Amino acid sequence: MGVMPDCWITEMARKHCMIRPFARNKIRSGRISYGVSSYGYDFRLSNEFKVPAFGVAKRWDPKKMDHTLWIDQKGSSCWIPPNSYILGRSLEYFRIPRDVLAICQGKSTYARCGVIVNVTPFEPEWEGYVTMSLVNAAPVSVRIYAGEGIAQVVFVKAEKECVTSYADRKGKYQAQKKIQIARL
Repeated sequence: MGVMPDCWITEMARKHCMIRPFARNKIRSGRISYGVSSYGYDFRLSNEFKVPAFGVAKRWDPKKMDHTLWIDQKGSSCWIPPNSYILGRSLEYFRIPRDVLAICQGKSTYARCGVIVNVTPFEPEWEGYVTMSLVNAAPVSVRIYAGEGIAQVVFVKAEKECVTSYADRKGKYQAQKKIQIARL
């Protein structure tokens, strides 16, 4: 296995429609950067958010998530309350090839404000918009911005294709088009 450089990412994005929309270059211009990086891709945050209704919820159970305990929001930005979190989704739609695993980490700009981006690996042949947990570990509210970089994906190419992919297993989060709360 090996981490793939920017030229490979650009080629795979073109050949497999791996990332849509795709920013071929690193975009900054007064924004939190996004686009192709040295060994990965910095993806953007969409303008859709799910905010937990903690005033109503008594507890969370990942096996029995209640859709009514979430407030849907849209906007150019969203405030994350102190010591809390929200769910967001990527602006980009991903299609991971069968011989690739993608690992994601939050952007350092947000990390320096106390925001932790939690995303599971993108398994071979997973596709969809990325649902992510955005945790504010700071004691004050933190603002996040839609349309700007939120996390970096690093692509790792395997020597051989996997035996059983996420698509083969009919993964429960396959081809998600919106923010998806936990489900069995």
